[in-house]
Amino acid sequence: MKLLPALAMLLTMAVMVSADGVPTVVTYVPHDKVAETMVKGGSIVNDHGLVVLANRRGAGEVEVHEKTNHIFIIVEGEAVFVTGGTLVNARDTAPGQRRAASVQGGETRRLTKGDVITIPAKTPHWFKEVPTQTIAYYAVNVDHD
Repeated sequence: MKLLPALAMLLTMAVMVSADGVPTVVTYVPHDKVAETMVKGGSIVNDHGLVVLANRRGAGEVEVHEKTNHIFIIVEGEAVFVTGGTLVNARDTAPGQRRAASVQGGETRRLTKGDVITIPAKTPHWFKEVPTQTIAYYAVNVDHD
């Protein structure tokens, strides 16, 4: 009878170890490194399919990622952000990555400091307008198979 709980625990651990988006080590990034990265943009955590980016950007192209789920945490600025819709003149930019100049349809939101938005894989998303010239945000990216 004791074998069943032990077997279940081992199976759970095996699934977790092989799962993408699950951290494998403790990662500490001091605030000065985070602030420095936020200025230029880039990765602050990259561990087994879990990526945390510090980004500052203006308006851009529509993006679609086949295997990447996003959580955006807005820390500065504002933007008109579109999710969903149909890509206009889409092109592949890398395996599992598509971009386009715009979308038809979709849902428009105004993002500002303190907002959090999730974007599932395969969902078009677009910083259509950035009236503050740049928007700063953390992007928590979790890849899946």
